[in-house]
Amino acid sequence: MLTLSLLGSLLLTTQAAEAPEPAPAPALETRFMTMALDCVQREYPNKISHVLASDADARTPRELHPAFYGCFDWHSSVHGHWLLVRLLRTMPDSALTQAATAALDANLTPENIAGELAYFDAEGRAAFERPYGLAWLLQLGSELREWDDPRAARWREAIAPLEQTVSDRYRSWLPNLAYPIRIGTHNQSAFALGLGLDWAREAGDAGLEALIVSKALEFHAQDRNCPIGYEPSGEDFLSPCLMEADLMRRVMPPAEYAEWLQGFLPDIPLDGASDWLTPGIVLDASDGKLVHLDGVNLSRAWALEGIASALLDTDPRRASLLAAAAVHTDVGTQSVNGEDYAGGHWLASFATYLVTRRGVEAPAWRELPE
Repeated sequence: MLTLSLLGSLLLTTQAAEAPEPAPAPALETRFMTMALDCVQREYPNKISHVLASDADARTPRELHPAFYGCFDWHSSVHGHWLLVRLLRTMPDSALTQAATAALDANLTPENIAGELAYFDAEGRAAFERPYGLAWLLQLGSELREWDDPRAARWREAIAPLEQTVSDRYRSWLPNLAYPIRIGTHNQSAFALGLGLDWAREAGDAGLEALIVSKALEFHAQDRNCPIGYEPSGEDFLSPCLMEADLMRRVMPPAEYAEWLQGFLPDIPLDGASDWLTPGIVLDASDGKLVHLDGVNLSRAWALEGIASALLDTDPRRASLLAAAAVHTDVGTQSVNGEDYAGGHWLASFATYLVTRRGVEAPAWRELPE
């Protein structure tokens, strides 16, 4: 069986050679899917983000969230479901196909999604899971929309009302968001804008696409000298600098983006070096906050690959971007071992997003429709 360490070494070699389109090796795919299956129907332990308006609101996670009650919290449950869909789509011959399909069939039903909608529609919940969980719900919707499979069709139909509610939340939130949220955890705006934009383009929602593009340019077109040397903070799982750069490749024409990147991250080496960005260190993987740094290594890697994908092959920065991505991939994938639920309930989703090159599939830029 291919070990994570060996797989990381193979990925390091492959990505340094211009990062073709790898698929996860069977051992890695099985590990990631097993971790998701272990949590999407595991109700406890559970960290509920829940405002109680009365005694009647004191209910169990499954009563509050009939579809997304597992994986410790709502957003992790959502991207755990996305992981299962993603690997069913990219690795159709998995030994776990039947189990994954059964779990998705049990959870993504019209009745369960109606329960999720009832939660969203209750008074005082306008900001629930905004923006991180909302972004992952749209990512789940994007994956289902792209996959031509009867299973995807029924799951897509089931979540459609919630998908609409979540996209409406973007529409009501963004016009009132006066400033970007430049942090490395759930409230970061750049990550949410990127996934939201990917969904809007896939769904053909020109209005939301235009709104997100406008906000991204308003917030970030003039940004310069991002202090990436201050990263990561002690609980980051998203890089503020790299996620912003990964967003902006989606909203700027290539030549304009290449120039913007020079002003935004002026110290990217031109010699193919990888040591300009050092992976984060986790000293206690059982600590739910400290283990975030395993996630930052994975999300940095996919952002670095995304940034490189938007540059010309002749751009001298690409080699150093991909070299740093390869180092972060090696370190990050080895951390996804399921040994502790503090990271096990969510890290496999980040790793799957990386190794299946989900972010690179997102178009770097396109002109807005008339």
